[in-house]
Amino acid sequence: MTTKDIYSQSEHHMKRSIETLKENLMKIRTGRAHTGLLEHITVDYYGCPTPISQVAQLGLADARTITVQPWEKKMVAVVEKAIRNSDLGLNPATSGEVIRVPMPPLTEERRRDLTKVVRSEGEETKVAIRNLRRDANNKVAALVKEKGISEDDERRSNTEIQKLTDKYIGEVDKLIAEKEKEIMTV
Repeated sequence: MTTKDIYSQSEHHMKRSIETLKENLMKIRTGRAHTGLLEHITVDYYGCPTPISQVAQLGLADARTITVQPWEKKMVAVVEKAIRNSDLGLNPATSGEVIRVPMPPLTEERRRDLTKVVRSEGEETKVAIRNLRRDANNKVAALVKEKGISEDDERRSNTEIQKLTDKYIGEVDKLIAEKEKEIMTV
């Protein structure tokens, strides 16, 4: 394994950490409706847990209402129950074959709680990125020990890995700031 391999492997894992953070932030509810809010909900489809987006069409009726239209008529009750039982605290209403999911407005206290959750998610991602940096630096140190690279190469590699870490930590900070702003906007 070369230092380039270690660097590219670390970069790949750091990108995955950022993607995971984006997915987790998408699940955190703001005052506005968006279909991504329901995408992690699974529905019992003929005995098999299936994502809601594979059994129904998700759409927006307006800024505060998500519409869910199951492709099969008998799935309406199942989908409605799955949304109601999710951890999102939503109360869907069925009218015919369309399920309407109104987004209740957030209170100031709830907004503050959500920003704490967002910061916590960001901190967990930062810790994961720092752990990836540590692992990469340990691999480089092992190469030095095996006489695979010189100590100068080790310092250069550690500097490059630190720059990569700083870049992704900055990206986490940016994502967290955007989400906090989105949550606090009334």
